[in-house]
Amino acid sequence: MKITITNNEREFDCAAAWRVIGEILNKPSSVIGLSTGRTTGNLHRLIGEIYSKYPFNVASTTFFGLDEVTNVPREYAGACYTMLKTELMDALGVKDENFLMLPTVSDDFEKACKDFQQEIARRGGIDLLILGLGENGHLGFNQPGNPFDTETWVTGMHAELEVRIRRETNTPPEKQLGGITLGIKNIMQARRIVLVAKGTNKTDIVKQMLEGPVTTDVPASILQLHPNCEFLLDSKAAAGLSAK
Repeated sequence: MKITITNNEREFDCAAAWRVIGEILNKPSSVIGLSTGRTTGNLHRLIGEIYSKYPFNVASTTFFGLDEVTNVPREYAGACYTMLKTELMDALGVKDENFLMLPTVSDDFEKACKDFQQEIARRGGIDLLILGLGENGHLGFNQPGNPFDTETWVTGMHAELEVRIRRETNTPPEKQLGGITLGIKNIMQARRIVLVAKGTNKTDIVKQMLEGPVTTDVPASILQLHPNCEFLLDSKAAAGLSAK
């Protein structure tokens, strides 16, 4: 288990950005999974800034999103597709065929989940997966209590997360929201994972994730068992750890 602690947020964003860029430089045909949220937005934009000054080849790189909000248009401000596209894909000039996302709307979500999973496998599987950490330990839309053996699936949305998404995107209460996500089993099959967490609001859950038992009560605790997972933290998120 590798733990990297940065001194401040800027250093954190730079370190995370270079994890992605380094993967692309090392293997241009990499399959890279990305997460959306408050933790990852800046690092995505930083990758774009670096690319604008020092272009690197992404023509054969596949990017995909870990999860997606359902029952909304893809153009919706809170859709992961829109966030990843505006934060990074447009800046890198990634072609549509190399930007894989789960659907926001579907007549057959079960088939869509299988197709998405199979397409990632067809491209060689996940080389690098950047994971954000939920304040309750969730990964994607895999919430506390969900089993560890899940594959790509449609889930409910945790109440607190839904409140935040509605607040940040001005979504009215009559608009029903849901989630679709890679399962924990899929996540654990990634060859390399970088879990990113920053800020004082993540201090307690980081400690539970790294120093507590492996339990479905804290989904991210399963990453203790991954053979190639780096936990990239800023000093605030790491403040509660026993050994730093």
